[in-house]
Amino acid sequence: MIITKQQYKDILDHSHRALPNEACGLLGGRVVDGVKYVKKVYLLANVDNSPEHFSMNPQEQFAAVKDMRSNGWVMLGNFHSHPASPSRPSEEDKRLAFDAEASYMIMSMIDKQHIVLKSFIILKGEVKEEELIVEGE
Repeated sequence: MIITKQQYKDILDHSHRALPNEACGLLGGRVVDGVKYVKKVYLLANVDNSPEHFSMNPQEQFAAVKDMRSNGWVMLGNFHSHPASPSRPSEEDKRLAFDAEASYMIMSMIDKQHIVLKSFIILKGEVKEEELIVEGE
């Protein structure tokens, strides 16, 4: 999974604004030779307004998917923040991961001086960290 420095900053800023709750969004882009390239980060509202879980706004999701299709992109996955837990899928995250092709990006906000962003593939409850490259780092 490859994201730009600006996309990383967008996810970080969105996650900061959502505190103390989780932030969430979708990732649209292209897959070239098995490598996922994020073309756009869609910053969505967490309608649960919760520090422990999230639900995306359905109208925002629909608009994001429509925008992806109009640009010839696919949905690569989603992201959310963990305000008070590590950057790894929770039991709820694993249970709700229905798409084996999707990337599940998690930003840990525990240590404000050392924010951690990781990406995962989740298949039937099994978690595998996927390489995440921030271009320009």
